[in-house]
Amino acid sequence: MSPAPGRNTLGASTSPYLRQHADNPVHWQQWTPAALAEAADRDVPILLSIGYAACHWCHVMAHESFADLEVAALANAHFVPVKVDREERPDLDAVYMNATVALTGQGGWPMTCFLTPDGRPFFCGTYYPKATFLQLLSAVEETWRTRRAEVEQTSDHIAGELRAMASGLPGGGPEVTAGLCDAAVEAVLADEDTVHGGFGTAPKFPPSALLEALVRHHERTGAAAPLATAARACEAMARGGLYDQLAGGFARYSVDAAWVVPHFEKMLYDNAQLLRVYAHWSRLSPNALARRVSHETARFLLDELRRDGMFVSSLDADAAGQEGLTYVWSPAQLRESLGENEGRWAAELFGVSDAGTFEGGASVLQLRADPDDAARYERVRTVLRAARSTRPQPGRDDKIVTAWNGLAITALCEAGVALGDAELVDAATGCAEALLALNVRDGRLRRASLGGVVGESAAILDDHAALATGLLTLHQLTGEDRWLAAAGDLLDVALDHFADPEHPGRWYDVADDAEQLLLRPADPLDGATPSGASSIAEALQLAAHLAPAERALRYADAAYVCRGRVCDLPVGTAADLAAALRPSV
Repeated sequence: MSPAPGRNTLGASTSPYLRQHADNPVHWQQWTPAALAEAADRDVPILLSIGYAACHWCHVMAHESFADLEVAALANAHFVPVKVDREERPDLDAVYMNATVALTGQGGWPMTCFLTPDGRPFFCGTYYPKATFLQLLSAVEETWRTRRAEVEQTSDHIAGELRAMASGLPGGGPEVTAGLCDAAVEAVLADEDTVHGGFGTAPKFPPSALLEALVRHHERTGAAAPLATAARACEAMARGGLYDQLAGGFARYSVDAAWVVPHFEKMLYDNAQLLRVYAHWSRLSPNALARRVSHETARFLLDELRRDGMFVSSLDADAAGQEGLTYVWSPAQLRESLGENEGRWAAELFGVSDAGTFEGGASVLQLRADPDDAARYERVRTVLRAARSTRPQPGRDDKIVTAWNGLAITALCEAGVALGDAELVDAATGCAEALLALNVRDGRLRRASLGGVVGESAAILDDHAALATGLLTLHQLTGEDRWLAAAGDLLDVALDHFADPEHPGRWYDVADDAEQLLLRPADPLDGATPSGASSIAEALQLAAHLAPAERALRYADAAYVCRGRVCDLPVGTAADLAAALRPSV
């Protein structure tokens, strides 16, 4: 066996997450043909670690294990260590997350997988503390060396099962009808958490696509129940700790069912989708909370996430190595910043107690009811924001992801209309201009860029679809044909390279001319963002109404066959339901 190369190569990456690991003693490489070839030449497994910059447990494992010399010695001697940013390479994340869930029954990040040199997984997991990880590295190395036939057999079996699972994913489904949508909405309404708002139990994620579908169903039918359900969820999220009561913007999810304690990272994709929902709610209801949260969430995007006209990916969950440090308060800290009287008033208003709602007796700020004195409330918020700005601040992932910027363009356009705020439409226009100038190379879209340097990863289906929807929305608002033309180019690429020609209505998440992985991902179910299939459904439906005749018929035909997945699993296909319920132009 030839010796392991003696360096970590992540410093040249366009991913902030990978750069966070550039100083690790582990000899991390990016996922490249050269890394796989090295594993084959050395005849060692690949140690694949997948995460993202705002992930708390990714930081924990990095500190405990990847910065540790003992771990690094084992990893470098017996493996080719490969780091992947799941946000930059969602195709790789999808393949190996499916393997992790199939093998362990659950997934999450950091994801830890051991692969054969040709990429077949044979052992997968998530976070491991240092002692367990050392044992795992030793066990895998010994198994690879002494029981190689079993490893090959296991990896062949897993790869075969993953391919079988992928080939069985559904495609278009039945024709979308009013009755089909009605039944899907009724199923959603029956699943409401009538105590705390929203759906399901802890951990509780913002159900953006479901809420959008409910609002649109109300617009289509006039039914009161869907809008009331959406309003209860929106109010509960906005009044709880999920929402930043001082500066606006939503955290990733709540660890409890009552929306009190968030997992503190703030993602562009969550805030873009929620801005759209709250803007639509504010347009349909004379609700001051809806309008305020819409305005503050838009300001959060513009003030905290905008860079070079575009929008960066996230703010970290941690600051100075401590989760939530920037955001939580004790009664004493409130009094220190505001004085005795105002401090006590703020503690009562924001639900800050000696017992606390978070670790160490600290509390996440909530606003269960609007204060009687609005001017006093704004003075207190201003003082607390200033005090909070002196604390350690969360890191920012400055990576520009195409799909998420597409979501932001659409949301800012629609919020600009709902709020009567031309600045938001101007921001959407600037984002579209910058994104097309930077992330399109040789006529093809790229997934991400950083600091004005575009990454090598090809765009996937949701990049094309989300950006196309944003451009089409800009065209509707401005009447400028350049946005319609650019959207049409993206959709033509999507139809030519992502549609399954043998199964109309089925879409692959990666292009037919992209890197060939263990399998070609084609998942129609939504995750934290709408699936590529549901995203392209909305884009094609909108384009069919707006495009010139030579393109409109093609888009209408494609939209017709890709919008029928909403009856069997309305929660998992909520974005499809929202697309089906989108009002006609």
